[in-house]
Amino acid sequence: MATTKWALDPMHSELQFKVKHLMITTVTGSFNDFSAELTTDAEDFEHAAVTFKAGVDSVDTGNGDRDGHLKSGDFFNAEEFPSITFVSTSFTKNGGDYKLTGDLTIKDVTKPVTLDVEFGGQVTDLYGQNKAGFSISGKFNRTDFGLTWNAALETGGVVVSEEVRILGELQFVKQA
Repeated sequence: MATTKWALDPMHSELQFKVKHLMITTVTGSFNDFSAELTTDAEDFEHAAVTFKAGVDSVDTGNGDRDGHLKSGDFFNAEEFPSITFVSTSFTKNGGDYKLTGDLTIKDVTKPVTLDVEFGGQVTDLYGQNKAGFSISGKFNRTDFGLTWNAALETGGVVVSEEVRILGELQFVKQA
């Protein structure tokens, strides 16, 4: 089979992250500017190559002050490191779904991360475009990537958990 490229449909895709705040509630954020590409040599996407890039300046938690703090040197340091990237190293079948492993780079740190990928299926839309949908989930420790800012609470505990959960709904369009 020939190599097939799939481009992200940004109008029908989203990428979120969730982090515990004060260890009692979860704050949700997203990246409004991101792109991804999927390249495959198989009909079932096994062994596909996946690349991803998010603009740090597009981080959005619904609170401008918090977004500014996330863009600062305490967290992402958007001025010096404007992008978060992911490059797959494997995309393997796991029952009807997949495991996606790759190198995640945040700031100047690159570490391997494995994500669960649920395949939503393929369909031809109203405009004749072949589309494929995927739900992605996983987690990583933010301190592994140099995102170490935190503050201790007088009652014990910390302001921000180390665990970050990733949730994505990604729709790709087959390229001619």
